[in-house]
Amino acid sequence: MASLRLTLRSLGVSHRCCPRFPLSRITSNTFRGFATNLSPPSKAVVYEQQGPPDQVTRVIDLPPVELKANDVCVKMLAAPINPSDINRIEGVYPARPIVPAIGGHEGVGEVYSVGSGVCNLSVGDWVIPSPPSFGTWQTYIVKEETVWHKIDKDVPMEYAATINVNPLTALRMLEDFVKLNPGDTIIQNGATSIVGQCVIQLARIQGVHSVNIIRDRVGSEEAKGKLKNLGADEVYTESQLEVKNIKSLLGDLPEPILGFNCVGGSAASLVLKLLRQGGTMVTYGGMSRKPVTVPTSAFIFKDLALRGFWLQKWTNSEKAKDCIPMIDHILTLVKNGKLKYEMELVPFEDFSTALDKALGKSGSHPKQVIRF
Repeated sequence: MASLRLTLRSLGVSHRCCPRFPLSRITSNTFRGFATNLSPPSKAVVYEQQGPPDQVTRVIDLPPVELKANDVCVKMLAAPINPSDINRIEGVYPARPIVPAIGGHEGVGEVYSVGSGVCNLSVGDWVIPSPPSFGTWQTYIVKEETVWHKIDKDVPMEYAATINVNPLTALRMLEDFVKLNPGDTIIQNGATSIVGQCVIQLARIQGVHSVNIIRDRVGSEEAKGKLKNLGADEVYTESQLEVKNIKSLLGDLPEPILGFNCVGGSAASLVLKLLRQGGTMVTYGGMSRKPVTVPTSAFIFKDLALRGFWLQKWTNSEKAKDCIPMIDHILTLVKNGKLKYEMELVPFEDFSTALDKALGKSGSHPKQVIRF
């Protein structure tokens, strides 16, 4: 035992400073983690200028990175391609890294090695960046311990990789704008998105009904069935809502008190039409890149409120400390089978194919998640 303490001391680690690291846990992997001062070489998706992602991104080899005392080297396991990732590369997103930059903003990885001052993470732990941070599209990442949040390994990899952005957005929007009670109704467009799928299920858990709008496209009936299986009360295509007495489609459901818009244009107008007197529409995206146009009567006679939500602003505020318990709560729902959404795991070697799918080059596809 004395010789083990001596070895730890020679590596610059004080057992007294790390009481949560008992000597009984020391293994050959432990020494690998502390003794390595450099990360392995990494492969990364980089872009040196903003522009069309399929034209400006490329995969390159990166040299090893030195680990400082409080650094953790993480071997990435999986990371998604989100619309915000694409917008950052295009240069149209409000918060974006300085180029040259590595793509990606969330993901899950396994601790490969740790600096001498790291006490709360060990080699083999699964971690996610919380709040999300730039540069997850690479095989190895070195960042300070405070960046990483340890999670259980029994969560499916693809869910762990995508838990930070879309599910958290859905949860916050359901809780931050209107006090929802069991029996209330919400309405949303873009319902097949991951945020939309999460809204349906999280609302259902609260006893809240959902009316959902999807695009007119091939396979829309199949999409309706999938959303109904998640707990959606009603699902309509945009063309089905182009009727005079639109509210008759609600049947016995109460008029929606809260609406979510991620599309803009005419799809946003449909949400506004179905909101009840004094209702609120929250915009969190603009996939159609068309403006939200509101008739004067919606303000004067219906007293509607228009709000906006941006998760990054929320996570950069004093509320950021609340993210960890919320993420753990969502992961528990996943483990218990109460939250699920469609994804497609794609090998890192096929990144360009996954990117083309994420860009919508060949129709609609599930969320693309890169597996390293």
